[in-house]
Amino acid sequence: MKRKDIIRKLNEHTPTIIGNKVLNHYSILLPLIQKKDGVHLLFEVRSLNMRRQPGEICFPGGRVDAQDEHPRDAAVREAKEELGITDEEITEVSPFDYMLSPFGMMVNTYVGFLNCSDVNIEPNPSEVEEVFTVPLSFFKNTPPKIHYVNFEVKPEDGFPFHLIANGEDYQWQTRKIEEYFYVYEGKVIWGLTARILHAFVEFIEK
Repeated sequence: MKRKDIIRKLNEHTPTIIGNKVLNHYSILLPLIQKKDGVHLLFEVRSLNMRRQPGEICFPGGRVDAQDEHPRDAAVREAKEELGITDEEITEVSPFDYMLSPFGMMVNTYVGFLNCSDVNIEPNPSEVEEVFTVPLSFFKNTPPKIHYVNFEVKPEDGFPFHLIANGEDYQWQTRKIEEYFYVYEGKVIWGLTARILHAFVEFIEK
């Protein structure tokens, strides 16, 4: 390939994440509801019958499917399915940030307002045990508790140590990640949900 062809390709290229094709893509919606005492965030408690993470607290969302023209469509579609609401009841949906998890997930996040009362929401019982709201002011005034999880590298059997410098004595880096915990009226918000929530609160506080 000629120099000019390489330069042309680079000039026409839109940067993306290396390894993007093997990531699992998800989208979530941070639902806001205007109440008399201010703006609230709505959360779901996952159905106890769910195979993954039953009973944990999360935002509406799920995998980006082939039918979704844009990651935003997945966030809105999942919110409608999980909360039993219509397109007209989700407005002002705006993109927020995206997150790469250590487990091969790329999570697109969106923020939108629900033009309905949480008491009128009829969640899908196969996915959602219950919904509840928390005043946004609580998170602005209550910093999360932070704990840490350590990840260690364990090469699989047959790893070609003879091909790398220092062989079996290679000094693998361990990784420590922060886990945020919010507790509101006995409900524990942690994990990916708390991480995204913390980023959103920091953003609106700037």
